Amino acid sequence: MSGLSITPEAKVGELLEAWPELEATLVAIAPAFAKLRNPILRRTVARVATLAQAARVGGVDVRTLVGTLRQAAGLPGEPTAAEAAAAGEVLAAPPAWHDEARVVARIDADEVLARGDHPLGAVQGAAASLPKGGELLLLSSFLPAPLVDAMRKKGFETASFRADGGRVATLLRLP
Repeated sequence: MSGLSITPEAKVGELLEAWPELEATLVAIAPAFAKLRNPILRRTVARVATLAQAARVGGVDVRTLVGTLRQAAGLPGEPTAAEAAAAGEVLAAPPAWHDEARVVARIDADEVLARGDHPLGAVQGAAASLPKGGELLLLSSFLPAPLVDAMRKKGFETASFRADGGRVATLLRLP
């Protein structure tokens, strides 16, 4: 048994080093993961990609991916809702910490992209003036995973959930 935990934030490469037998399980979950058999991808992408990111690429629910890998490794349980939200999974409803009254900025990523700009700049600009506890709401037709990852690294709490009309609402909060 490895000392590595199988969580949404675990690196794919570390997982496969600790449990090489899980490669077949990954490929069975999503055929896109067969590319991990390529030694170059294994040495590069797999070293930095988390299971949460791999789930998004493979079109698999992160809880399903992590739960299946844990079971195949003989470990108990699936990720908690908090682990899944922290990993950037799209939730069915807003997180418990969300307070509409604390939303001080709203950005429509689709509109920003239609103007030929990148939403990251707009989000970083708005986030720079966010008061402690304040929330920024980003609406998009997709999960902005790289943007969410970048803002989480800057210390923001994030959560994405399904908004009205099927769009993705992503909240950023400065704890």
